[in-house]
Amino acid sequence: MINEKMLALGSKRSIIREIFEYCKARAAEIGADKVFDFSIGNPSVEPPKEIAEAINELIKNESPVLLHGYTSAQGDAGVRRAIADDINAKFGAGVDANSIYMTCGAAASLTISLRALLNAGEECIVFAPFFTEYRVFIENAGGRVVISTPMERTFQIDISDFESKITENTKAVIVNSPNNPSGVVYSEETIKALCAVLEKKQKEYGHPIYLIADEPYRELVYGDVKVPYLMNYYANTVVCYSYSKALSLPGERIGYIAVSPKMENSTQVYLAVCGAGRSLGYVCAPSLFQHVIKKALGAKVDVNIYKENRDILYNALTEYGYECVQPDGAFYLFVKALESDAYKFYERAKSKEILVVPCDDFGVSGYVRIAYCVDKQRIVNALPAFKALAEEYKK
Repeated sequence: MINEKMLALGSKRSIIREIFEYCKARAAEIGADKVFDFSIGNPSVEPPKEIAEAINELIKNESPVLLHGYTSAQGDAGVRRAIADDINAKFGAGVDANSIYMTCGAAASLTISLRALLNAGEECIVFAPFFTEYRVFIENAGGRVVISTPMERTFQIDISDFESKITENTKAVIVNSPNNPSGVVYSEETIKALCAVLEKKQKEYGHPIYLIADEPYRELVYGDVKVPYLMNYYANTVVCYSYSKALSLPGERIGYIAVSPKMENSTQVYLAVCGAGRSLGYVCAPSLFQHVIKKALGAKVDVNIYKENRDILYNALTEYGYECVQPDGAFYLFVKALESDAYKFYERAKSKEILVVPCDDFGVSGYVRIAYCVDKQRIVNALPAFKALAEEYKK
């Protein structure tokens, strides 16, 4: 017999991927310009020029063995050293090359970290709304998902609810800020309160509770909004990072895990990360892009493009009568459905060729996610359909 759990996962995609695949089929039927796809977080902004420059320079000057051969299992030492130096320059975290493990994007970072930290049956707390695949990653590591309900309207962490969800069996907590799907950035006040609770509960239960910072959207913030660097607030922190969103490189699958040097038994935790990567087959992240990242550290995409998209969409939808959470980061708009059932709302939107993601699987019912990391013209062209949809509900 095959693994029935894996069969179930393979037989049914995530809701995001289901809609994404529907969009491709629908676009082939009626034309891509007539389908308003806001389903998937696939960056539309071009990678910064430093990426192409780094690729060209490496291909021209470096040996194929360096660019296309194996690196060390945890990543090239020089690349890891450069990333550690970059983290320290930005945040003063005190990490070194042996705190960094190179990965195939944030998904690999999370799955490796969870496999390294969780024993069978231990609990991992996630904050709703949360990225749908957290459940898959946690359960595949043998853990149990515990959901903390957010504060209404602001979608900041409800510290009282969070504390009530911690038990002696709690082993890890995932924090995703800027958040997918809400775009909310957790404030420094929220982070300090969360860390204070964790410190208290660690002492109460006599074992570490690990904080996993999922940070693929760290650089995608608007105005003077600051994203607290969790290593500087809580010693038992593991950072899972990806360059997919920050540098518009989702298909290149490159990221890293950083283990805080202040962590209790940090060396053993790092070795557990190495062991988890080995057990999952996640060793030797793509060599070429390890070296590209080393050369392009400090490069950024133009977040003003996303900000313009956000403002056009948010302003228009609120004018039409939609209730939206104003995002301070990432590239998602979290919108309250115009009826209690978000799936029914999604179907009515789909009848107007608007493709949004119902968020029940994100741990919050009655909302949809709109990914505005698309060409501005798609947003402009979709506005009449959004308006007509709102008017239908008013009738």
